[in-house]
Amino acid sequence: MSVLTINNLSKSFGGIKAVNDISLQVEEGEIVGLIGPNGAGKTTFFNLLTGMYIPTSGEIIYNLKEKVETKDLKPHRITHYGISRTFQNIRLFNNMSVLDNVLIGFHNGLKYGVVSALFRLPSYYRTEKNTYEEALELLNKFNLIDKMDELAKNLPYGEQRKLEIARALAAKPKLLLLDEPAAGMNPKETKELTELIAWIREEFDLTIILIEHDMSLVMNICERIFVFDYGHLVAAGIPEEIQKNEEVIKAYLGEEALEC
Repeated sequence: MSVLTINNLSKSFGGIKAVNDISLQVEEGEIVGLIGPNGAGKTTFFNLLTGMYIPTSGEIIYNLKEKVETKDLKPHRITHYGISRTFQNIRLFNNMSVLDNVLIGFHNGLKYGVVSALFRLPSYYRTEKNTYEEALELLNKFNLIDKMDELAKNLPYGEQRKLEIARALAAKPKLLLLDEPAAGMNPKETKELTELIAWIREEFDLTIILIEHDMSLVMNICERIFVFDYGHLVAAGIPEEIQKNEEVIKAYLGEEALEC
């Protein structure tokens, strides 16, 4: 079953088409890679998927908790339908604790209303207790439970990445978007991240789309890969096909590489 269908999606900024007539599908349970040179339109594509940008044309259809066409939906509504993301540059609340960062991730799904919170009704305490326990469970799964009271900014870089993913999972998504999760990591950390992403897919029953420049990570974990160049989708296929694709070689290495 397709959980994401993109039909002729475009986004223009003035006269520049950052995303140009993209059509693709992502199937339930896949780990899909999105690759391409800097400026190819990958992060713009993520911003369209999450409502941070409104498409110039085309449509985005999610079939997760329910089927919905997302054009003109606000980011918090898109999260409600089962989509969550991380960012290329880590966006934690640095001066808040590790635990509080994860608790914030649950915010969009809290069930009590303003009256319950204002008057501290039983539903408020019940929801807060359940949320706290779920946050501790997430931190335990990510081996961060011992650092729950530390400020996020004091974590090592690799653990900050893990915390950002844990916070994204607190929203209970069905589709997780990871924007360059291996950026700034050394080879050991990248290997651990590769194993973590595979574990996350199975543990949380997710579909995952990741933007990444580290080809070892992409080729080792992705079942299919989409290649962007200058806003266009220039290739799509399994890793073995992408490695041999002339359009991909040209996009990364230039036409001269094809003549060698």
